[in-house]
Amino acid sequence: MKRFEGRAALITGGANGIGFACARRLADEGATVVIGDIDRDAAADAASAINDLGTPSASRERVAHAVECDVTDRGSVEHAVAETVQLCESLDVLVSNVGVASTVSFADTDDAEWERQIDPTLSGSMRVIRAALPHLLDAPGGGAVVATSSVNGLIACGGVAYSAAKAGVINAMKNLAAEYGANATGAVGADSGWVRFNAVAPGTTATRVWTERGAEGERDMREFGALTAMGRAGQPDEIAAAVAFLASQDASWITGVTLPVDGGLSVGPLARIIALDGS
Repeated sequence: MKRFEGRAALITGGANGIGFACARRLADEGATVVIGDIDRDAAADAASAINDLGTPSASRERVAHAVECDVTDRGSVEHAVAETVQLCESLDVLVSNVGVASTVSFADTDDAEWERQIDPTLSGSMRVIRAALPHLLDAPGGGAVVATSSVNGLIACGGVAYSAAKAGVINAMKNLAAEYGANATGAVGADSGWVRFNAVAPGTTATRVWTERGAEGERDMREFGALTAMGRAGQPDEIAAAVAFLASQDASWITGVTLPVDGGLSVGPLARIIALDGS
């Protein structure tokens, strides 16, 4: 499938994990992708890896580019979006992928720690969307934003600050979907002038958050994965498949939704009880 042929996408947090999987999936489907990351060298390596996967066409020497993007810094965000538009001459899709979590208990979470998680996870996502919005509104066929929330934003999974931020992302997508839908912008029937806003809510996914902790992290990932209806942790490519769907014209009448991609964790405790008692 080439659902994104001729379209340009910016993926924040795109150098690793879910973000990189999203960039690779969109590029595979024809998009020119710009990988934004606070670590520009890592973003450049990720872009090179995507470019090395296939032979560039005569019309596109590169399908992947890298920009530095610190979502906690408005200037950095605005520069990243401007650089994206300069590289691609347009911006059709934004994948807002960012999250900072901690194992610090709520009682021990002072104001600085609270802000350390809330600012990039929620406010950072909004900074990127705000900067990209004028370009997305100009996108032929409508712009699309897919934000990475979390199952933590849907049910109680611990990590109060992170979970609150991810729940905020979910609600923001609903409000933005209403505010920038074609009906609200007066663009019903027009070729542009509106943006669809959706989110994915991943469950435990095999990323460096777990693997960098070595054997202990791998064990924790397996244990959390075992709590799902599917009985395992997810893979970044499985999240990317959902992101690609929501960003594509296959989801042209879908906006303001959050799609759990969590192996069935959010269906509730019954799935785990059934698995435990074998009934």
